Amino acid sequence: MTVDRSLEYLQSLLKELCSLPQETEWVEFKHNNADVPLIGEYISALANSAALLGKQTGYVVWGVENDTHEVLGTTFKPSTARYKQQELESWLLQKMKPKIHFRFFEFQSDQGQAVVILEIQAAHHDPVQFDGTEYIRVGSYSKKLRDNPAKERALWRTFDQTPFELQSAAQNLAADAVLKLLDYSAYFDLMSIPLPENRDGILGALCNDQLVAKNDAGQWIITNLGAILFAKELKQFRHLERKAVRLILYKDSSRIETIRELQGNKGYAVGFEGLIDYLKALLPANEQIEKALRKEVPVYPELALRELVANAIIHQDFSITGAGPMIEVFDTRLEITNPGAPLVKPDRFLDSPPRSRNEAMASMMRRIGYCEERGSGIDKVIIETELYQLPAPIFESFEHSTRSILFAHRAFKDMTKEEKLRACQYHCVLRYLSRQPMTNATLRKRFGIESKNSAMVSRVIKQAVEHEVIKPYDEAAGKKAMSYVPMWA
Repeated sequence: MTVDRSLEYLQSLLKELCSLPQETEWVEFKHNNADVPLIGEYISALANSAALLGKQTGYVVWGVENDTHEVLGTTFKPSTARYKQQELESWLLQKMKPKIHFRFFEFQSDQGQAVVILEIQAAHHDPVQFDGTEYIRVGSYSKKLRDNPAKERALWRTFDQTPFELQSAAQNLAADAVLKLLDYSAYFDLMSIPLPENRDGILGALCNDQLVAKNDAGQWIITNLGAILFAKELKQFRHLERKAVRLILYKDSSRIETIRELQGNKGYAVGFEGLIDYLKALLPANEQIEKALRKEVPVYPELALRELVANAIIHQDFSITGAGPMIEVFDTRLEITNPGAPLVKPDRFLDSPPRSRNEAMASMMRRIGYCEERGSGIDKVIIETELYQLPAPIFESFEHSTRSILFAHRAFKDMTKEEKLRACQYHCVLRYLSRQPMTNATLRKRFGIESKNSAMVSRVIKQAVEHEVIKPYDEAAGKKAMSYVPMWA
């Protein structure tokens, strides 16, 4: 369902919910009860029960009699309600873990009664807690999840079975609504497939790639995969709006003064080329003089930019709500951050087999050509920074995020000791992965240093050995024949 809710839609939803059986584990009816902690328990219980029952949304409805489902009207007004000196929604959100999307809608029924519907996103990946406790619906009652082990086991099995990409972003749609929300023409262009002549052919192709699906009632579902990649406007999908890429340009090397900020709105596949073009336009260029001709070259290699942006998109953890990929441009560096700690330790990005939380999305982005083949992306980033003779990038891991940092060109003499060691380590790993050891000569070439200054590189190699990031390939080799491999080799 989309963010916007018309009165007609809400009135229709009210009728649909009122027609349900009396005991429904994903809907709760209330007249005027506005007990705020109890509302928090309902959010947890209904989010978890909706996930268990395969629903995308749970609901609490005020203004409806619980037993008869007769619309009576309500005096509850969440828009003005406060609890412990805070706005109602704000207080409830603070108590939720993980954070999920929920929203109150206040409107008039078609008979003029005041009604409130609380729409709650189903849990995914983890059970939703309220104030440290997980709840579940048992019949028409909310119970602690830990007291119902059978339902708890079933809920965890549900999380394991359905990846985020194949969950629903919008449901119960007519065919025309699907084509209005998705940029289907971009899909066919990017996949180099001829555009079908009719609507059925278009929807069939989208269905084959799991971008859309049909439900039991013959209506259409847009999957998260379809929405996150091909949405015309991400804001039309309530839980994906904050997943749009943010691009921020700062005045200097700090975050004190922002010059410009751009919030993306298109699906990742639809907006990727525009994002890269906009990013390149923001970045300054370096001036080089070759054979008396001046020319400008990019500060950062385009291939490295494309790969790191694609990685941030593909490897993010969608269970972390309220945050999406972010690109921050400073005067001498560029930082790309995505939600979610990496599945591989950053110091082993180069040599470890790739792992992805979102394999369907990764596969689609590779088919389109927006990122490299499996396992070669970070290699390309390191190779490109070596060709440009830039300081080695940094890959950082935090509890809930991953960050990649590219640095603008600095001469060898201006690099810090840590930057020289990191460059030496990455160069050694690249050589090892291509079945060739690192030598003083190969590292000199990486730093752009003449052979007469080989002693400077020798000092870097010595420090790298002392810091146990590389080791001699053959301890017995003579000084001029000495070569090196990574410490873990």
